[in-house]
Amino acid sequence: MPGRLTIAPTPIGNMDDITKRVREALVDADYIACEDTRRTGRLLERLEILPKPRLVSNHEGNEKSRATELVKRVERGERITLVSDAGMPAISDPGYRLIRACIDRGLEVNVLPGPSVIPVALVVSGLPTDRWRFEGFLPKRSGEMERVLNSTETVIAFESPRRISKSLAALAEIAPERQAAVCREMTKLHEEVSRGTLSELALRYKSEVKGEIVLVIGPAEAAGQSQDIAFAVEALKRLVQSGARPRAAATVVATLTGTRANDLYKALTGREPRR
Repeated sequence: MPGRLTIAPTPIGNMDDITKRVREALVDADYIACEDTRRTGRLLERLEILPKPRLVSNHEGNEKSRATELVKRVERGERITLVSDAGMPAISDPGYRLIRACIDRGLEVNVLPGPSVIPVALVVSGLPTDRWRFEGFLPKRSGEMERVLNSTETVIAFESPRRISKSLAALAEIAPERQAAVCREMTKLHEEVSRGTLSELALRYKSEVKGEIVLVIGPAEAAGQSQDIAFAVEALKRLVQSGARPRAAATVVATLTGTRANDLYKALTGREPRR
């Protein structure tokens, strides 16, 4: 009978956040696929899991070949538990190739709930949580940063401690009054959450810092930015110039951009739409 692949999130800092189900998945595994065998070995020691299951590396450099090998083991009936160094595997960490390969072969794939820095940072930031998206690592180019800042959703992104000062300075130059939060070393001894505008945070983080960093940026609307509506009004003007009726065109542009049709109509004509 085929085995199974279990994806097990490990603590992002505080070892007490390990769940009972994750511990059981580590104990029951024939093999544990992990980013760093030494780090996962230390985790097993702290959890007093003896004898240790066999550890195999599954990192960015060997993920493709390792996925082929591990899928064959699952097909032979072995139990593979996939972990990353911290948090949920495959979220900005290796694991996607193995998960996809098992799904494509029709093998059993189980995902266990557990710690993830993304929702922790989102909630503690104090920024809107109704609509948000995960950007991965922050882009480096100015044009791509503008795209991030134009989002009408709260944006969550990882950033290197070596780059955070440069990135905040670049973001502050584009939208200095945008609300944001820098979340550093979440759940760890030196956890720190700094909230404020991008310009305030850029001043606070002028030099390199240590630790793992998550940056949460509020939506454009939350900072009173006019970039989104200005873009929408320009699009509306072009449609009207092409012969479209203002009210109908405003409805179409509002649907595509997430702005209000009445606001677009008023910005275009200078008057409220008739009811």
